[in-house]
Amino acid sequence: MSLKGSASGVKAGALRVGVIGAGVMGSNHARVFAGLPDITLVGVVDPLAAHRTRATDMTGCRTFAGLDELIAEGIDAVTIAAPTHLHHEIALACIAHDVHILVEKPIASTVEEGREIVTAAERAGVTLMVGHVERFNPAVAAIKQAISGEDILSIAITRVGPFPPRMSNVGVVIDLAVHDIDLIRWFTESDIVEVQPQLSSAVAEREDIALLQFRTASGVLAHINTNWLTPFKARNVTVATRGKYVMGDLLTRQVTECFGFKPDGSYSMRHLPVGHDEPLRAELIAFVHAVRTGSVPAVTGEEGVASLEIATRCLETPAKPAAASPARKGPRRVAG
Repeated sequence: MSLKGSASGVKAGALRVGVIGAGVMGSNHARVFAGLPDITLVGVVDPLAAHRTRATDMTGCRTFAGLDELIAEGIDAVTIAAPTHLHHEIALACIAHDVHILVEKPIASTVEEGREIVTAAERAGVTLMVGHVERFNPAVAAIKQAISGEDILSIAITRVGPFPPRMSNVGVVIDLAVHDIDLIRWFTESDIVEVQPQLSSAVAEREDIALLQFRTASGVLAHINTNWLTPFKARNVTVATRGKYVMGDLLTRQVTECFGFKPDGSYSMRHLPVGHDEPLRAELIAFVHAVRTGSVPAVTGEEGVASLEIATRCLETPAKPAAASPARKGPRRVAG
């Protein structure tokens, strides 16, 4: 696997950047870029006039209806935050003009398209980074540091919430679980070799419940619980190693470590220090650093493709409608 960065970094001076797509995520990219030092936000591209107006109101930058107009202004790098089915076409067009790219997750609609983007970027010598922003959550960083050098045994991740009002053509696996597939691979530094998905469509056309089990090449067992049926958001990670048990709440950014296990069942517990950085800002700073220095980006194109490939394997099992529970005799027992 190649982990090549750009052949040479962008020379000193203000980096000229653009954002393609002015939806919620793209608008936030533009906002953060506009506030970074030594960055010139050249403009934002979106075919919808209302989106362009929002981007202008938020950042004061110019907007364009088409990609060609932005490229004609002269740019060094872009964020691609357009709908996923457009990632492949837009990425290849940017690479053809030697523009460095950060592609929002998932890298593309299919694994094949993702690989084509990776190959094109390598041949052109441009930086390609994938926007798995959860890696830059300070709580995730604290968990990663806590388990560094540990013999990891298992990982469990819960990522649930209410049905998203703007969701269109993907289910919970691509929208939510792909974050955690990436985290499992990153925490273990190992490929996922076994996939056991359980999917269901309770209220949506695509899967809105997913219970996913994995085994990595290093032998770690992992589990993801995700759905759009929970009335509130929850983002929790637990990691068990031979020496400690780490619990993290990715929303409150609280990370707790249990350690020093004794034969009598006693152990020690402590809260770990967690930073306060905005994850998106940290992600874009990492992207800019990779562009300027030509170094390997924090999340490579190959890693983005690998996570998409596992998510796609999870979807090979068709989602089944959630059946009504059969009539029960007597009260139902509640576990726990």
